[in-house]
Amino acid sequence: MEKAMKVEIDITRTVEQNAAYYYEKAKKAKKKIQGAEEALKQTEKKLLTIKPELKKKELKEVITKKKKWYEKFRWFTSSEGFLCIGGRDATTNDIIIRKQMQKDDLVFHTEIIGSPFFLIKSEGKKIGKISIEEAAQATASYSRAWRHGITTTEVYCITPEQVKKELGLPKGTFMIHGKREYSKPILQLAIGKKDDTIIGGPVTAIMKQTKDYRIIDQGDTKTSDAAKAIKAKLGGTLEEIQSFLPPGKVRIK
Repeated sequence: MEKAMKVEIDITRTVEQNAAYYYEKAKKAKKKIQGAEEALKQTEKKLLTIKPELKKKELKEVITKKKKWYEKFRWFTSSEGFLCIGGRDATTNDIIIRKQMQKDDLVFHTEIIGSPFFLIKSEGKKIGKISIEEAAQATASYSRAWRHGITTTEVYCITPEQVKKELGLPKGTFMIHGKREYSKPILQLAIGKKDDTIIGGPVTAIMKQTKDYRIIDQGDTKTSDAAKAIKAKLGGTLEEIQSFLPPGKVRIK
C-alpha cells in the first residue's frame, strides 16, 4: 500500500488559489530536480573526458621517459659502485668494444661461442676484486652457457690494449692478445627493485643495493612466465624485467 501524502490547505484561500499555489511549488521542485540531473550529467561528461586524458598523460610519460645511454646494453652497478655494461648481441658487442671501451676499463668474455663482452667502466678509479668477480658472473650468466644448462664456465679478464679487430672477423668478434686472467663463476643472477626502479645483475651486487630482490637460477620456467611472476612481486614493467633475465629457462628463488 502506498504511503498517503499530507497536503496542508490554507482555509483563507479559495480551492483555485490553493491549487495554483501547489502547482507553482511543484514546478519549482521539478526545475530543481532537472537542474540537479543536468549538473550530474555535466559532471559525468567531465569525468569521462578527464580520465582518458589522465591515462594519455600517464602513457605519454612512460613513452617519453628517456632511457640512460647504457640501458641499451646489459648493465648493472657493482658493489663498489662501478658501472658494468655488456653486449646483448653481436651489434652491441661491437659497439661496446669499438665505442665504449676506454684505456683503464677491464674487459670480460667467456671461452665459449655466444658470449657477451662486458666492461667495467673504471672512470679513473681502481677496480676492486668484488667488482671483477661480479662482472665475471654477469658475463657467464648472460652467455649461451645458461641456455645449455652449464652451471659454471670460465671467464677471462683482459685490458683494452689486448683487444684487436682484425680483417675477416665477423661483427662483434675480436682477437685477444696476451695473458688472460681466468675465473670460473657460477651462473646465477638476481632481479630487484631499488627506489621504484627495476635492477638486475650478479647476486652480490643486487643484494648490496636492495633487500627487495629475487634470485634467478637455471630451471624450467620460460622467461616470459618468470617475468610475470617477478612483476607480481616487485612491480615494474615486463620489458624492464625481461631485459635483466638470462638467455634460457629459469627458476625463481
